[in-house]
Amino acid sequence: MRAVTQASFGGPEELKIDLIDKPIAAAGQVLVKVIATSVNRPDVIQRQGNYPPPPGDSEVLGLEIAGEVAEVGAGISRWKVGDKVMGLVGGGGYAEFATAWEHHLMAVPETLTWAQAASVSETYITAHLNLFQYPGLSDGQSVLLHGGGGGVNIAAIQLCQALVPGSALFVTCSPTKVDRVKALGDVHVIDYKNEDFAKILKEVTKGQGVDLILDHIGAAYLERNLKSLSIGGSLVLIGVMGGVKSEINLAQLMVRRQKICGSVLRPRSVEEKAHIIQNFYQQALPHFLNEKLSPVVDQVFLLEDVRSAHELMDASGHFGKIVLQVDASIPIV
Repeated sequence: MRAVTQASFGGPEELKIDLIDKPIAAAGQVLVKVIATSVNRPDVIQRQGNYPPPPGDSEVLGLEIAGEVAEVGAGISRWKVGDKVMGLVGGGGYAEFATAWEHHLMAVPETLTWAQAASVSETYITAHLNLFQYPGLSDGQSVLLHGGGGGVNIAAIQLCQALVPGSALFVTCSPTKVDRVKALGDVHVIDYKNEDFAKILKEVTKGQGVDLILDHIGAAYLERNLKSLSIGGSLVLIGVMGGVKSEINLAQLMVRRQKICGSVLRPRSVEEKAHIIQNFYQQALPHFLNEKLSPVVDQVFLLEDVRSAHELMDASGHFGKIVLQVDASIPIV
């Protein structure tokens, strides 16, 4: 089968199309004919050599897939050949076939195109996990989301609007994306290059701060994030693009009863991921059907153009998801 491989770690120029063996579905697994996949920030980090796949998972890039069931392994009762599915994989998405655990797949809602279906699992599940499963956002609480033009944060905006419509949403983004983020709905958008989000939040919230912050920047934002957090509030870290080390005032953390939570999805156990995915799908499916949740696709690239797709991700030039079309014979948009 065709798949994206790399001879060594580095930039997009290391990626190429090769012929490799088709994976075999083990007991409890499903073999999926991949129609589309997407490019996510962890793919870039893995390409650079800093995010190896969990033991036993494919070394081929790609953490989510959308396609049709091609074969089922022993003990599978939930899926049959031909079913349209989308889901998480530990690796292997950038290929014509990929294996997935039975309960890591979801039926594709009829409202979604293949390109949109390939844009759900990594971003929406990550956002749902870190907003609604832990620590547990409730209606009326306020939220700060960093990186408003990225896939996870667009998913987070839509999830907050659908599940906690009474919550105040604050979103940081680059100046070129301000208008597009505003177009997503009732959000207070902060241009992080020209405005200090901590100062603005202090003014708008009258010094109270926000209840929850979802952050993928890390060290560069830590001090301002804690200043922007309410008493008893939670800072959830899902990335460290701005560094891994910083100093904080522990006394203030104690007095304000704030929580700093680290979170990553990929290394979790098969059973834990299955539980997370089930919770997400049960709560989110109705909103995909009524289109309150609707993945934003920025561009679609053929699998052969994977280098260009990664160059776009590296430059942060996208708004929404970057999709790779694996099967060029099927319309996906």
